[in-house]
Amino acid sequence: MKEFILKQKQILLFIIAGGLSAILEIGSFKIFSVYLPQVFSQETNFHGIHFPLSNIFSTSCGIISNYFFSIWFVFERGKHSKNREFAYFMGISIASTFLSLAFFQVFFRFVFTDNLDFGFFVFSPEILSKIAAIVLVSVLNYSVKKKVVFSG
Repeated sequence: MKEFILKQKQILLFIIAGGLSAILEIGSFKIFSVYLPQVFSQETNFHGIHFPLSNIFSTSCGIISNYFFSIWFVFERGKHSKNREFAYFMGISIASTFLSLAFFQVFFRFVFTDNLDFGFFVFSPEILSKIAAIVLVSVLNYSVKKKVVFSG
């Protein structure tokens, strides 16, 4: 029973840490997606890829913040050294970045084609696509990071 409660606590803490990281990632994506096209005009459509630099930079912000939230609040130290743990975390995160970028492209092109208007706040297709990609990749990230990076 104690294990079950601890597991639920860990999942809750992972959701909170992931939520904070997602807020940082989505916020930085919004900033990058507004200002980068002013500098790099192909940012909105670079050979069919929409907002590639905004995605990469914002995902990097999310990854780094998530690493620190994970080691501070979610997972206990595993069997790996700090350097190896960080390397595994970053390797998994880089693979997740490509997966997230692919999900973003699919959502942006095919799923979220219009704004979602709540009256007091409007979600653009870019932000909706980013949120959906983060949610999908987060489920995979929890499982893999728990078993590979922070295994004890």
